[in-house]
Amino acid sequence: MSLSSACRRAVAVTAGVTALTLGLALPALAHVTINPGSAEQGGFSKVAFRVPNERDDASTNKVEVAFPTDHPLPFVSVKPLPGWEVKVTESKLPKPVTTEYGEITEAVTKITWSGGKIGPGQFQEFEVSMGALPKDTDHLVFPATQTYSGGEVVKWDDEPKADGSEPERPAPVLKLTPASAGGDGHGAASATPAAVPSAAAATLAAPTVVPVAASGADSSDGTARLLGGAGLLAGLAGLVVGVLGLRRGNRVS
Repeated sequence: MSLSSACRRAVAVTAGVTALTLGLALPALAHVTINPGSAEQGGFSKVAFRVPNERDDASTNKVEVAFPTDHPLPFVSVKPLPGWEVKVTESKLPKPVTTEYGEITEAVTKITWSGGKIGPGQFQEFEVSMGALPKDTDHLVFPATQTYSGGEVVKWDDEPKADGSEPERPAPVLKLTPASAGGDGHGAASATPAAVPSAAAATLAAPTVVPVAASGADSSDGTARLLGGAGLLAGLAGLVVGVLGLRRGNRVS
C-alpha cells in the first residue's frame, strides 16, 4: 500500500468518525432550554424558553411548559408574542405552600403557546417573568411538550441525572444560586413584584398608609392666626359700640 493511499484512508476514516460524532451530538443539543440558565434565590427573573424545530418536514405549532407545584411561584406574567396565542393555567395546589408573601393555595401550573409556527431550521423564544424564586432549593424543573404540525408530540420532561450527565430528553432546568452579598436578588433581567402580578397576589396584605402628624411650626402658625382673628373681631365690636354710644349722646343733647 502506498503512503498516499494510506493517508487518504486515514482522512476518510477521520471524517467518518467526525460526522458520526456530530450526528449523535446534534439531537442532544437541539432541545427546549431556559435562558438564562440560572438566577438568584429569592429574586425575580425574566427568562425565555427557547424552542428549536428539529424536523425537516414539519413545523412546531404548540408549546406547553409546566410549572413546579412543590415550589410554586407567586408572581408570573407572559410577554405577548405576535402570531401566538397564550393560555396561562392556574390550578389549586395539592396542599397550601407558605412563602414570605403569604400562604399560596393556587398558582400558575402551565403556560401554553399555540397558533404560531416555528419552521424547519428555526427556533423561537417564549418570555416569562417570574418570582419570587424559592430559597430552599437549588433548581427548578419546567417540563415542556412540543407539538408538530404533523401531529407528533415530543416531551422534554426528563429530570436531571444525579451524575450530572444529560438525559435523553432533558426538561428545561433553572439553576438557583444564593443571592449575592448586599444584593436583593434583582438582576438586570429581573422584574419587581408589581410588574409581574398573578392571582396568587390576592393573598398578599394591602399596604398600610400612616398619616403624618403636623409639625410644631404649622401648629403654632395656626394658633397665631386664630388669636389674630379673634383680636380683629374684638376691635370691630368695640368700634361698633363706640359709634352707637356717640349717636345716643347726640340725641340726648
